[in-house]
Parts: sequence; C-alpha cells; structure tokens
Amino acid sequence: MFNPYSRWIFPRLMDAVMSTDNLAQHRRSLLAEVSGKVLEIGFGTGLNLPYYPNTIEQLTVVDPNPGMRSIVQPRLSAVTFPVESCVLSGEALPMPDNTFDCVVSTWTLCSIANVEQALREIHRVLKPGGRFFFIEHGLSDDPKVQTWQHRLTPIQRVIADGCHLDRDIRQLVEQVFPTVTLEAFAEPSLPEIGGYFYKGIATKTTQD
Repeated sequence: MFNPYSRWIFPRLMDAVMSTDNLAQHRRSLLAEVSGKVLEIGFGTGLNLPYYPNTIEQLTVVDPNPGMRSIVQPRLSAVTFPVESCVLSGEALPMPDNTFDCVVSTWTLCSIANVEQALREIHRVLKPGGRFFFIEHGLSDDPKVQTWQHRLTPIQRVIADGCHLDRDIRQLVEQVFPTVTLEAFAEPSLPEIGGYFYKGIATKTTQD
C-alpha cells in the first residue's frame, strides 16, 4: 500500500539525520578497503557514494523505497565508476551465487523485516573469500539502555520506517558468517539508545 510518509517525508528526514560529520567519518573508515564488484544493501539516499575508493570496478545498489531516488540522483552524477540501481529488498536478491567481491550495509540491518534472510542472501551472493562490510546500530551492552531500547522500538518502527533499536547485530551476523571481525561501541555524538554501533567485516570462507 502506498505510504506518503515512507515515500516522500522519511527519505528527506533520514538524509538530514544521517549526514553528520561523525557518521561520515565512520563511512570513510569502513569503506576504505572495499574493492572490485560491490553490492550495497539499503542504498538509501546515496550517502556512502563519496567515500567509495577508486578500487571500485562496479557498484550495484538496492533499496526497497523508490522515494529515495530523487535525492540520490545528484550524488550518482558525481561518481566515476558505473552504478546499477534496483528498487528491491535485500531479502530476495536476484543476483546469482558468488557474484560480488564485497557487500556493504550501513545502518540498514535495523530496518529489514526478515534480517536473517537478508544476511543469508548477502552470504550467498558473495564470492568465496568475499567480505561483508557493515556498520549498524543495535542492542547496547548496558542492561538499563536495553530496557529502553525494547520499550521504544515499537514507536521507532513507526517513525523510522521499520527501524529496530534492539537488534543484536553481532549475534545476527555471526549466525551466518563464522569469520567476523567486529567492534562494538557507543558513538559519543548520539544517545546510546540509538547510538550503540557495531562496525566490522565478515568474510565468506571457502568452507562456508
């Protein structure tokens, strides 16, 4: 069903909230080693585009919200590598197995309804040895903060287009990727309820 808030208001609100200098620093450091044929899940308004290195050969981006496109276009015109954009969910990717060298997700796993399926799809489309680069917000390690995250998530899901405050990103990623290097921390510029971050790289091994 058509939702005017999700289509027109939320993309502009999200773009403003996610455009801070502190978040840009995290984008830059996360994406510094991305290379080859790359898939980005939850492309949103294209805020990652300026931080992709020149080692990118091709970027495929997916997002289920068509309302993001009008904001994305000026940013797409500024990149030198080819970008293919698709309006679809990360839970059902049409790409063949073992397609991408890298997959990227930034503050997206919080909003995907069936996040476990999306992670299985990410694993499937990665080549053996391919890497999943991610930064997400999620469940704090402080029980008092966790209590408020659980309380506020039903409200957050309404105002932030499905976003959950209380997902255990470490557990979700490690269920699919046995090899994960991850840092969990509270971002000083944000309230911990929505600013407890998981930043890492998961690798698809040849045995997976």
